[in-house]
Amino acid sequence: MHTSDSATDTHCPYCALQCGMRLRPEPGGATVAVEERADFPVNRGALCGKGRTAPAVLSSRVRLTEPLVRTHAGRLEPATWEEALDAVAAGLTRTSRAYGPDAVGVFGGGGLTNEKAYALGKFARVALRTSQIDYNGRFCMSSAAAAHQRAFGLDRGLPFPLEDIPRTGCVILVGSNLAETMPPALRYLTELKANGGTLIVIDPRRTRTAEQADLHLAPRPGTDLALALGLLHLIVAEGRTDAEFIAARTTGWEGARAAAMAHWPELVERITGIPVPRLREAVAMFCAPESAMVLTARGPEQQSKGTDTVGAWINLCLATGRAGRPLSGYGCLTGQGNGQGGREHGQKADQLPGYRKLTDPAARAHVAGVWGVDPDALPGPGRSAYELLDALGTDVKALLLMGSNPVVSAPGAAHIEDRIRSLDFLAVADVVLSETAALADVVLPVTQWAEETGTTTNLEGRVLLRRRALTAPPGVRSDLDVLHGLAARLGVEKGFPTEPEEVFEELRRASAGGPADYSGITYARIEAEQGVFWPCPDVAEDPEGSGASHAGTPRLFLDRFATEDGRARFVPVSHRDAAEVPDADYPLLLTTGRVVAQYQSGAQTRRVDELNAAAPGPFVELHPRLAARIGAVDGSPLAVTSRRGRAVAPARITDTIRADTVFMPFHWPGEGRANTLTNPALDPTSRMPEFKVCAVRVEPA
Repeated sequence: MHTSDSATDTHCPYCALQCGMRLRPEPGGATVAVEERADFPVNRGALCGKGRTAPAVLSSRVRLTEPLVRTHAGRLEPATWEEALDAVAAGLTRTSRAYGPDAVGVFGGGGLTNEKAYALGKFARVALRTSQIDYNGRFCMSSAAAAHQRAFGLDRGLPFPLEDIPRTGCVILVGSNLAETMPPALRYLTELKANGGTLIVIDPRRTRTAEQADLHLAPRPGTDLALALGLLHLIVAEGRTDAEFIAARTTGWEGARAAAMAHWPELVERITGIPVPRLREAVAMFCAPESAMVLTARGPEQQSKGTDTVGAWINLCLATGRAGRPLSGYGCLTGQGNGQGGREHGQKADQLPGYRKLTDPAARAHVAGVWGVDPDALPGPGRSAYELLDALGTDVKALLLMGSNPVVSAPGAAHIEDRIRSLDFLAVADVVLSETAALADVVLPVTQWAEETGTTTNLEGRVLLRRRALTAPPGVRSDLDVLHGLAARLGVEKGFPTEPEEVFEELRRASAGGPADYSGITYARIEAEQGVFWPCPDVAEDPEGSGASHAGTPRLFLDRFATEDGRARFVPVSHRDAAEVPDADYPLLLTTGRVVAQYQSGAQTRRVDELNAAAPGPFVELHPRLAARIGAVDGSPLAVTSRRGRAVAPARITDTIRADTVFMPFHWPGEGRANTLTNPALDPTSRMPEFKVCAVRVEPA
């Protein structure tokens, strides 16, 4: 690797905070050191261990530096780039000719830059002409996205900047452990309390985040929907609704009100395990100040009723006038680095760039015009992420995969691994030889965050720019180079440039006029303004013609919601059980999550010595009463079994978890793979799998 002579301002490659950092060449110029960027407003210099150690994955010791092609003997062997790209093009073409374009699938990642996500979606629909594209961001916040769309007419993770959180009066944080998943963001909750605000944390575990709360509610996993409905019932019964706001800025209140009133407090106590006095305490804390927020994360969203669950929390905000007003609202804490931008610009099965609907004739015409193709030639919507993976080897015979590791991260992972192994052809572009890449016919080594320029969109909807600080090792190419080379081999000579800014300029045109309008955003503006919030149309605001452009939109919905009539929509929802409930064979509940030193499937962080020292492997967290009942000893191996398989990991006995629940982190492959156990039951609207709750039994291994 080769560094430039001066420091480069950029952003962390991991979570959706996209913390600002500075990379400075080390003496000798072969490596870089991470420095704080105190001027960047999101993290104000703070970095977690993953961010500080991110350059370790740039080392040739742990990453891919040459293409690999599987030989007739079954081994992955080094090959030239021409040989590798020829093999990928041949495999995809052979499949398409034999079975049709939809026999070829494309699976992307929430860590890809906006430019790469855009190019990948275009490649699928223009070069491959397949409808079968989705991405692992479907597993991140798709339930919140669907609920956003239903209620507000627009989906952006947070409709306000993070800086508003410390200035509100109360925050209800549902199913998020910020202290471990986004440590630099915990300061916003600390500042909230220092300013006199209150914090309510809802989580079946007393996490490091829950320990900061003024009130911690620990519901039975899978009952968040009932909890939200019970709180709304009490708000109505105690006369705490905002009738003026409901009348002026919403529709559908009577239906939502009736649904909530069917969930009386004693019923909700029986469902959730939370005593009625605690429910009343939460209502009093939330309704007392003039402003308040509800923030959700994967806990309530990764359920087979995740869209309705988020919808119930949105109803709570609307009923109390805590939306569409300064320092109030509902927001989703997006998890993946570019989970927001990744779906806005074409990786999602049913969307075109600019968050346009693939089924909308006007949207198809606009994007097809930018792409220079016939709108009728664009395929329709394809399968969602899990459904696409489940179809591998049957309807979908070949797969191009970029930036994802479903062998570890998909629900029912043993089944998905079998599906991947059954493919006729698999090509993977990645920075490391992940567990999924190890199964591929062709592996393409691609550049990383510090070796490429590109934009990402963080959880606030702030579009950011990462600048290249290093030259990639010889033998490594960017994903844009890969798509350019493959498109040319598939007969599409133009339309897939390799320069990121050229791709972004096309993305601007493609997104223009869409819900996620980036047309007024440029690389120069992003650098000058520390990021630009979308929507940001390319509309001059200065009648004198000075060239001033739209300022961007840090705060949504203050004047009107993004629906046709400008009003937010209440959606009536009712509690229903998780897809699996405990029974005699599987008497406990499993929930999964992250630890502070690892990230997602661990494909990158598990290659960093410092992070592995802090979090060396999986574990099973369980309550002392449960441990005593089954004879578990702290540190001894426990077997956790669901209807989909068995995982084994050391016991971690703690009183910070419910006695009817066990917890496993999902970062590791092998016998401790938590996603061997998880349930792929899908939300009917978002198609989100039910990662957060399934029935299991636990016994000493």
